[in-house]
Amino acid sequence: MTPERPVPFRGGGFAPRRRRFVALAAFAVLLGAWELAGRGGWISPIFLPRPGTILGALGDLVRSGALAEHLGASLFRIAAGWTLGSALGFAAGLAIGLFSLARSAGIPIVSALFPIPKIALLPLMILWLGIGEASKVATIALGVFFPTVIAVYAAVDAVPRNLIRMAQSFGVPPAAILRKVVLPGAWPAILSGFRITASIALILVVSAEMIGAQRGIGQFVLQAGNLMIPEDLLAGIVVLSALGLGIGALIGTIERATTRWR
Repeated sequence: MTPERPVPFRGGGFAPRRRRFVALAAFAVLLGAWELAGRGGWISPIFLPRPGTILGALGDLVRSGALAEHLGASLFRIAAGWTLGSALGFAAGLAIGLFSLARSAGIPIVSALFPIPKIALLPLMILWLGIGEASKVATIALGVFFPTVIAVYAAVDAVPRNLIRMAQSFGVPPAAILRKVVLPGAWPAILSGFRITASIALILVVSAEMIGAQRGIGQFVLQAGNLMIPEDLLAGIVVLSALGLGIGALIGTIERATTRWR
């Protein structure tokens, strides 16, 4: 009689583990190969400068104060446009998710206007609001508004209705149901929508600055490209990548702090 062997546990589900050192090693290998290829003459510095050259250009930007000036202008536009668009989109999405009248009127309007590329509306915003900051902030807010509406009302729809009915059967007031049942249940999906809209805001601010701005990362990248300075152009792209990572990390921190109950 063969001895019984324990059956391995198989109920862990799909639980991927984060391996930060793997990501760092992959970046190190990629940058190292890029640097060696540039030093060996396999890649022309005119078309793709070495990481060391890009780092030097980035250091020059920091020392001259130009980076702080451009980055400050872009951050202001992103913060103002994203906050305005998210606040209005959250209110509209909540109304569409909760009220039949708002849903009947809102969904067709959102479906009709959402596919329009918002950067195409920048000339119209300039005509209405002028060439200053208001037109750029309004364009970013428009780009953020519609995805936020969709994310919020879809998240509200996804809240299990049996939880709402249970609260109603116990006589919980509608405002308390909204605050204690609907919003907590929808919040993780809403945060996922915020991640997407933050990326949209970053894309739109770069596009808006390329069309009509004297300061900003987008304007800096455009100018470096026009002057054929590839190291400055790629330094601006590195700043944009770091900015996107920073915004994503901030939203991730908010998500972990507000969804501990999960």
